[in-house]
Amino acid sequence: MIIGFIGFGKVSRNLINLINSDDIEFITSSEGRSQETIESIKEANVKLLDTFKDVALNSDILISANSPKSALEVAKKYGKFTDGLYLDLNNISPKTTFEISKYVDKLVDGAVIGKIDSDNPILYISGEFSDKLLFLNEFIKTKKISDTIGDAAILKLLRSSYTKSLSALLIETSQLADDYNLMDEFFETLSLTEGVEFKNKSISRINNTLNSSKRKSEELEEIIDYFDDKDLIMVKAALKKLSQ
Repeated sequence: MIIGFIGFGKVSRNLINLINSDDIEFITSSEGRSQETIESIKEANVKLLDTFKDVALNSDILISANSPKSALEVAKKYGKFTDGLYLDLNNISPKTTFEISKYVDKLVDGAVIGKIDSDNPILYISGEFSDKLLFLNEFIKTKKISDTIGDAAILKLLRSSYTKSLSALLIETSQLADDYNLMDEFFETLSLTEGVEFKNKSISRINNTLNSSKRKSEELEEIIDYFDDKDLIMVKAALKKLSQ
């Protein structure tokens, strides 16, 4: 079996580490990639093809793991070339997922839940072809939600609504604590109710959010766009904070 990647970031790298099988070959392309990404691909021992079109043509499973804003364009450009499954793992809204389904014959809507580079994330999938990916349970806990395209995307949005709003609040509150030289005491008091690992996890969350604020802002924009008829005061506030 050949699994191809369009996009090669943390999600792709960790999936390669988790899906450890002599029966599976991984491929991608260096087309338009930075030298840093190319080195990362080589370190992961992934076969490099000349173009992403070649990757699509040769993949039994084609995985798209890009930024939310490029997900649809990637599907339009390469989805038509694959006869295999097309697994979309981007943090996109169901609207975008439905658009992608117009250009991809065998779409599986996917969501990797948990820390991207952890040893035990969960892959949630939906769509009529999602049963064909349940073999991944051998490597990564894989849970089918339904046969409905969009359900995994909705789950991603719901989780992102919570986690990114919480991250924005942590950033704001910790900055206030730092202004008053009470950072250690601030996390100490919260750890009394949130657990002894709360400080380390919070600092990791804050740093991750600050280092990828552009991508996370894009994800919040997707949430606001999809749930445009809902009251999203906290999500909109989080987007405003991250945009600063």
